[in-house]
Amino acid sequence: MAAPLPLFVHHLVSPLGTLRLTSTESHLVSACFPENELETDTAHLPPCLQLAATQLEEYFAGTRQTFDVPLHPQGTPFQQQVWQALQQIAPGKTETYLGLAKRFDNPGAVRAVGVANGANPWLVLVPCHRVIGAKGELVGYAGGLWRKKWLLEHEAKMSGVYQTFLEF
Repeated sequence: MAAPLPLFVHHLVSPLGTLRLTSTESHLVSACFPENELETDTAHLPPCLQLAATQLEEYFAGTRQTFDVPLHPQGTPFQQQVWQALQQIAPGKTETYLGLAKRFDNPGAVRAVGVANGANPWLVLVPCHRVIGAKGELVGYAGGLWRKKWLLEHEAKMSGVYQTFLEF
């Protein structure tokens, strides 16, 4: 069995609170809003972690809408398919869980899409916040629904695309 890759940690202060970024030397492993105490940042920040922080700062400043940080996906093949599909939803746009399931020619996979969406380890960077309920309601976001609403409104302002939605 191979030894686990060393992980590096950096905390980024954002308008939504602190984001914990975790990476290997070459790929971003996760970006999440930690619920507990923050561990200390790693002294060495690999280039991919620096890139993630810079691109997120640009996003929150309103000057970036997409990300090109190398990711380290660790999930089932279906989860990875869903995460790829999430990256195809344009900023300012939303998609429903059913809409995503239909992309896989499997409208019965709505729950599986929801589970894969919820397992997304790269909040903000892989835009699971752009997935909404069938009737346009805000549902399910690991970072909290208030953050989901903020992200969607932020992206609408940046892109100039305003959809009718966003009720809790």
